[in-house]
Amino acid sequence: MNNLTINKNLKPHELDWSVIQSQMKNKIGFEIYESWLKKINFVEEFNNYILLTVPTRFIRDWITSRYLDQILQIIRSYKKDIIRIEFKISDLKIDNENKKEEVNKNFENKKNVSFIKDSYLQYNRIDSNKRFDNFLIGPSNKLAYEASIKVSENISHYNPLYIYGGVGMGKTHLLNAIGLELKKNNKVMFISAERFMYQFVKSIKSNDMVKFKEYFRNSDILLIDDIQFMNGKEAMQEEFFHTFNALLDKESQIIISADRAPNKLSRIQERIKSRFSGGLVIDIQKPDYDLRKKIVEQKTEDLNKLYSEQISISKEIQDYISKEITTSIRELVGAINRIVSFSRIYNKAPNLAETKVVLKDLLNISENKVTIDLIQTLVCRFFKISKNEMLSSRRSRYLVRPRQTAIYLTKILTSKSLPEIGREFSNRDHTTIIHSVKTIEKLKEKDSLMVENLNKLKNQILYNNKDNEI
Repeated sequence: MNNLTINKNLKPHELDWSVIQSQMKNKIGFEIYESWLKKINFVEEFNNYILLTVPTRFIRDWITSRYLDQILQIIRSYKKDIIRIEFKISDLKIDNENKKEEVNKNFENKKNVSFIKDSYLQYNRIDSNKRFDNFLIGPSNKLAYEASIKVSENISHYNPLYIYGGVGMGKTHLLNAIGLELKKNNKVMFISAERFMYQFVKSIKSNDMVKFKEYFRNSDILLIDDIQFMNGKEAMQEEFFHTFNALLDKESQIIISADRAPNKLSRIQERIKSRFSGGLVIDIQKPDYDLRKKIVEQKTEDLNKLYSEQISISKEIQDYISKEITTSIRELVGAINRIVSFSRIYNKAPNLAETKVVLKDLLNISENKVTIDLIQTLVCRFFKISKNEMLSSRRSRYLVRPRQTAIYLTKILTSKSLPEIGREFSNRDHTTIIHSVKTIEKLKEKDSLMVENLNKLKNQILYNNKDNEI
């Protein structure tokens, strides 16, 4: 993302950033806000985007990959014509960061300690609160849980172990639990794919690739979270491939999480996907009602232990949340946190009507069950092309129009943001998404066949979604 020069001739900003900050804290979570989002500063609003600053490139990349869509959604709830966010790195913070790096390098020369190790130790993701004994089990995640237990008892039992599932399903919890068990007797590396990329780039810039290779390849256990974010980085994928092979050769255990199956990873080398598929591949499904209910009850009990006062959430409310919030465990826990916050602020438990107001946006998410994958599948079937052709970079007319149609239908039938849609269409830029939508809208005005095809496709998508035929 390029740094921008602010054009002072453009209109001054109209957004109240303090209101946006408050909404980020409420909707994304206090801990995430304090750790990451609090570091964002507002600069200026332009015609259709806003400019923000963050202290470092790493913070920018972390926020962009994990929270950008939610931040944009919050901003758009106040101003609809904002379609993107640009980040500028604060010069002062860069200077400070460079000084710290220089100090670390001097220390390394004196003590012969790799900066990768120092940096990783400062970023140790293993959380003592994410253990096997507090991972709630149901039919949707039982196999993944049991495989994780097996690996923690006998490394190289399944190698690699690849766990995939939607956002907020408990993948990171399982990786963390494995790391907690194995770090007692092994050298454990638990890192996100994003952080692996960051260390890789940093090593190249500092001419320290030898130490990078040594540090990662000497691990007994390598746990990598969100491997899908490694897409498109060819040089880094090359290094990862050789690191992966080196660890397997020395019988180190590799555990990987992702949001999709290996064969559905986009812009990842085929040989890497083949290595992933060569181990045990397990998916975590959406939790069923019984597991959701168990999670709601357990989370309520945990919060009662955390706070001195007892928080009363009626059985009616617990049953309602368990029934209505079906998208992910994270959304479920978020719903309980909101209800508890309401109870503590107003000193009373909410009734059902108040609960529906407090959880309005989460309930909307649950109700929207049309998926991008469903839309892509049915559009490809309609136009008689393969999904690989649709998602390719080829610009043949017989592929461009179906691709634009699928993007348009995704925009009108789902609540996905432009960056989210772009990612699901082989990481296309949001400007390409906007162009596709506008192209189809113009064609509708003069092409009756286009209107007929769109109506047929919309009916197929809604029908198939309702009856779960795809």
